[in-house]
Amino acid sequence: MSKYADVKKRLRGSIAPIVTPFNEDGSVDFETLASLIHWHIESGSHAISVTGTTGEPSSLTAEERVKVMEAAAKAVNGRVPYVPGTGSTNHEETLYLTKKAEEIGADAALVIVPYYNKPSQHALYKHFKKVAESVSIPIIIYNIPGRTATNLHVDTLARLNNDCPNIIGVKESNKDFEHVNRVLLKCGRDFLLYSGIELLCFPMLAIGGAGHISATANIVPKQVAEIYDAWNEGDVKRAQDLHFELMELNDVLFKDTNPAPLKAALGMMGKIKPVLRLPMDLPTQELQNEIREVLKKYVELEDIISAN
Repeated sequence: MSKYADVKKRLRGSIAPIVTPFNEDGSVDFETLASLIHWHIESGSHAISVTGTTGEPSSLTAEERVKVMEAAAKAVNGRVPYVPGTGSTNHEETLYLTKKAEEIGADAALVIVPYYNKPSQHALYKHFKKVAESVSIPIIIYNIPGRTATNLHVDTLARLNNDCPNIIGVKESNKDFEHVNRVLLKCGRDFLLYSGIELLCFPMLAIGGAGHISATANIVPKQVAEIYDAWNEGDVKRAQDLHFELMELNDVLFKDTNPAPLKAALGMMGKIKPVLRLPMDLPTQELQNEIREVLKKYVELEDIISAN
């Protein structure tokens, strides 16, 4: 049996990608981060991730990312699997952060396709292979072509899966459903496939997906986790009903770049101070009003916030 078999068995369901909360002065709000993690675990999230796209990693320094990863590991305290995001546009920084994830006891690392520099498939293979070889913890590759401007091809992923025993899965924020089907065809049905597209969380389970890493879990962690739980228990209708019930919320949360609408919504819920670091910012007041109208159908809200 593979040394990663136990991890692959546990890393299923809703891996909640937590926002990085900031104070009014822009510093990281570690107390609120811990509070969010406790809330997620109590609400049924199956695993926790930080410093992925939803955690604004590009707005954090490498040392801040390490501090966030450490604080999150402490808050999780082994209660559920922990999968921090360690990828960046810089190869050496990715190696550094992934090694730090291993040092702090992460169950796996989520490593994004490098953004902005648009590497070739050959270069992507070399990048991920070196990252995987630098640690012994499992690696989940994160393919999000809409934000990286590069799509990791299925053949490249299959080659990495074949050559690197600790590359055990992929988060596909990929609207091409043919692509994600071929991931399991080429990498094997035991390869962990997670949806990073909210409207594909339920459909991906139907083809053998391992779960989802959905930004919407920041708002309604219980319902997002329940999609997987219902499916896993054979209650297909309940999973399908939740899929459609959450669609209006999913839609409004992506009318601006993630995590701007999320942070506005969490501010309305009183969960965080609704602060982003430039060049990101809160949505326009018009969109905030729309978010609030949709949000109140799902959760209780506090006072409205406004963009500066």
